[in-house]
Amino acid sequence: MTTHYESVHPDTLYPDAFNVAQPDTPVGRSLVPRRPGVFIRKANEPERAPVPEAQEPQEPPAEREKPMRELAAGQFGLVPPWVKSASDAKLRSTKLVNARAETVTTSNNFREAWLGARRCIVPMMAFFVDDLRSGKAVPTRIARVDGKPLGVAGLWECWTGPEGDTITSYTLLTVNANSHALMHRYGHGGSEKRMPAVLNEGAYDAWLTAHPEKAREFLRAYPANWLTANPVQK
Repeated sequence: MTTHYESVHPDTLYPDAFNVAQPDTPVGRSLVPRRPGVFIRKANEPERAPVPEAQEPQEPPAEREKPMRELAAGQFGLVPPWVKSASDAKLRSTKLVNARAETVTTSNNFREAWLGARRCIVPMMAFFVDDLRSGKAVPTRIARVDGKPLGVAGLWECWTGPEGDTITSYTLLTVNANSHALMHRYGHGGSEKRMPAVLNEGAYDAWLTAHPEKAREFLRAYPANWLTANPVQK
């Protein structure tokens, strides 16, 4: 599981890397379950460009599309819509920080978000795994070789409680990494190796807008030679 990642910094990277505005409030550097973070989703419907009052258009005013993506705030760890109470939401969300790509269409926790096309991109500088090869857990930072931010495929939900309170939340989609040249080294021996489904930069809009059946094609292991692993210096 990927339960810890590093948010994008500085904030000026958001417009360049993801074509979205910077966060309204600073995002914590270290993201773990139930911490507030940000994710990128499809933007709202297009708005019409204003027409000068003194000018009478010869044809209907052209529509000005908003950017296809928008930055939204939410907690790391998804709260399914069927959860009955805020206390239950707290308990479940800590266990729902990852969604397996292979079972996302059948899982009771994530199926509604998937079929409802509530897909998102989770921006991060790196994610962390434990290197257990020495017999001790050595936290290891996995990042892009070029130092640019990663965009990880995710799902988001907005839960409404019985009192009308709401929780916006998100989860990371993961894929099998047993044969991945880098990620197969990490995690417990004998157990399945997993890694976040990192998206190619050119596929961001397609991932957010694709039909659910087509969207699964984006969930694949990121090339090992594009990643670097470094032990965390305490």
